[in-house]
Amino acid sequence: MNSKKPSTRRDFMKSAAVITSGTFGLSIAPHFSTAAPLPIEDRLNVIGPREGFAPYIGTLLSMMTWMRDVILRPVEKMNVEQLDFLLDENSNSIGAMLLHLAATERFYQIHTFEGKKWGDFPKEDLDRFEVAMNLGDEARKTIKGNSFNYYLEIMTEVRENTIKEFNKKDDNWLMKVDEDFPWGPTNNYCKWFHVCEHESNHNGQFKYIKSRLPGGKFSK
Repeated sequence: MNSKKPSTRRDFMKSAAVITSGTFGLSIAPHFSTAAPLPIEDRLNVIGPREGFAPYIGTLLSMMTWMRDVILRPVEKMNVEQLDFLLDENSNSIGAMLLHLAATERFYQIHTFEGKKWGDFPKEDLDRFEVAMNLGDEARKTIKGNSFNYYLEIMTEVRENTIKEFNKKDDNWLMKVDEDFPWGPTNNYCKWFHVCEHESNHNGQFKYIKSRLPGGKFSK
């Protein structure tokens, strides 16, 4: 994934896209009844609507919150050396990938909340996040020497902005389709679900790298 083009699932999803396109996808979409509102929860392991958010947005936020807790647990006690550890010359460190997650979320904020075309990002955000977004050689050279709290503070700052903006939106915004997105027609729900599942992808990498740390033990 890079700042110029979002990661693509197109090859993997071609056949599924045929099935779920058009009115078929709309016909099976659940509808919330205003006569019987869904219960509001705030417990981590109860996925569903959240106080102060439209039903679909609140449910999405509950999934993002759950995923964030899951990815941080295996790495929250790591020291700087462990966060900087490179499995080989082509790998990314856990520290760099934590910053990468913040970068990804920030770029999706700009794209979906501010209505910017993908890749049309402000210089200040590119200066801050482009290296982390792209990872690779430059990230290996420059993203290191930071504590876990350094990464956590940036991730929390970015997430707080997401929550603030979600609070302003309704489910019609979430379902709005971008006909010109590089993946093909894509709604905001799919874009933000990608932010969530993207963290799940790196969660597996975190655990694998942790299991290969010198003297380290695998931990779920």
